[in-house]
Amino acid sequence: MLDADHPFFAQVWRRWAVVAVCFVWSGFELWNGATIWAAGFAALGGYALWALIIKPWRDGA
Repeated sequence: MLDADHPFFAQVWRRWAVVAVCFVWSGFELWNGATIWAAGFAALGGYALWALIIKPWRDGA
């Protein structure tokens, strides 16, 4: 779903920014009482963390 090899993600700060935005938005939704949306954005943030940060690091990229 997320292509870590896409030129947009060549800069590491963009990878971290995508992950951070997902988790911050999840917190915002939780603060507003929308637990389903919060869980969805937390899951999206977790996937982004795995696909953009952890997996490339483990693969030696």
